[in-house]
Amino acid sequence: MATTTNKQRILNQFFSLLKKQYDPPEQDPRPVLEQFIFGLCHENATPEQADQAYKNLRASFFDWNEVRVSSPRELEEAMSNLPDAGVRAERLIAFLQEVFETTYSFDLESLHKKKGVKEAAQKLARFQAANDYVISWVMQQSLGGHAIPLDSNTLRTVRRLGLVDHEQEDLDTVRTSLEHLVPKAKGSHFTEMVSLLANDYCWENEPNCAGCPLSSDCPSGQDSLAAEPAGRSGRAKPR
Repeated sequence: MATTTNKQRILNQFFSLLKKQYDPPEQDPRPVLEQFIFGLCHENATPEQADQAYKNLRASFFDWNEVRVSSPRELEEAMSNLPDAGVRAERLIAFLQEVFETTYSFDLESLHKKKGVKEAAQKLARFQAANDYVISWVMQQSLGGHAIPLDSNTLRTVRRLGLVDHEQEDLDTVRTSLEHLVPKAKGSHFTEMVSLLANDYCWENEPNCAGCPLSSDCPSGQDSLAAEPAGRSGRAKPR
């Protein structure tokens, strides 16, 4: 189990080294409903992939009502650059339908009027299309909360880095641990850089530890490099 001091050292290296390679811009401000949709696109996808899918939706359909009444196949085509685009398309339609039936509009700005971020998150959680990642994304981006969205790519990467303990399985416990470690002001950059690191190096199978800029600080990377035969560095990403 890594100590808090070791976790902080790794986190400092994370920001210091990855800033040289990645410097993702701040996300554009969006209404709550649109941040929900963007979060749905962003889960297990890079910022660029999510941004492209979101732009495709805005360009391909007149408004969110047209998205709501379109077929899953049409939405899947617009989000074809994302993994599991068909599942996302069905979730998006279900979300917009539920919002429309609840508010007779496509406006969730009333969440800003809730007494606190926790109450707003509980309101978001009532939507069937919501999950932990999307709720945390909206909290971080629109509602002023300190939340670290956790998808499978993020969980895999932070565990390998030793930022959270492998013994921590409960999602709320993992998130709370990260939120204590990562300053609120850096939460958005942390989210984006983790997704890029996972996409470029920390793959689920045969991660490219030799090419990773954090390999000398990552416990899993060190173990992998020690066990790896010579001449296998710089592998291409598995397809």
